[in-house]
Amino acid sequence: MSRVISAHAVSVDGYITGRDPGAGHGLGDGAMLFDWYFDGDTPSQVFDGFKLSGPSARVFDSLAARLGAVVAGRNTYEDSERFGGGGPHPGVRLIVLSHGALSEVGERQTLVTTGVEDAIAAAREAAGDKDVALMGGGVLAAALAAGLVDEVILHQVPVLLGGGRRFFQELPEHVSLRLLEAVPAPGVTHLRYEVVR
Repeated sequence: MSRVISAHAVSVDGYITGRDPGAGHGLGDGAMLFDWYFDGDTPSQVFDGFKLSGPSARVFDSLAARLGAVVAGRNTYEDSERFGGGGPHPGVRLIVLSHGALSEVGERQTLVTTGVEDAIAAAREAAGDKDVALMGGGVLAAALAAGLVDEVILHQVPVLLGGGRRFFQELPEHVSLRLLEAVPAPGVTHLRYEVVR
């Protein structure tokens, strides 16, 4: 069965955007969270234009190769300018979780308005035997609360943003994690955790 994972670039103080994110502004003043995508000399085998350090390329490409579908929340979807009608990952179906209708949905996108469980079920169906990735702090919090997350991966960037959208939102109870891998790399440390059930 496919695994449900969350992999996000995050500041040391827990933000996944800077201040004033949104359509046309991307991550607001937090764009440095993704500098490690372009600061190396190793081209990604999955994403055209990404040139990462050797350690980051190994981690990033192995994760990207696992994915068959992505679930993104409405804020992430809108902030990313609807991914241009596609998705954040080439060739992978995007499931958009929203409380209401969207003005438009692309050919490689599916809208789900009935909750995170249904969004993840749709993503699992689309992914086949590959994994499902979650995008956005709200989607992750809802999926953790529902007991649906297998791994939490943090690409921790050594910066304190001091404001923006927090990655980890309030949860109804503690969630225990087991560290599976820690990979230091230039400009980022990759931390891979398994959710302990």
